[in-house]
Amino acid sequence: MEDKDMIICRCEEVTLGEILQAIKDGARDVTGVKRRTRAGMGSCQGSSCERLVEGILRRELKKTQADLKPDPARPPVMPITFGVLGGDQD
Repeated sequence: MEDKDMIICRCEEVTLGEILQAIKDGARDVTGVKRRTRAGMGSCQGSSCERLVEGILRRELKKTQADLKPDPARPPVMPITFGVLGGDQD
């Protein structure tokens, strides 16, 4: 039996139960889960949870990795300060 309270995305505190509900509600890829739960939108930008979410999707939808549409990268790839955006070189 699965622990639906298990945290999958630590940054946004998204549980396995929330991800399973997102899939039940129509999520068919990582982007769909992200839009419904915010999994992968925290400070690590999915580096610690994206593979877990993909694995859950594959298992629940009975898909292979090749069947899932990859989550597109969205710049900035790493966090930057507002000062850098405003032209401050420090």
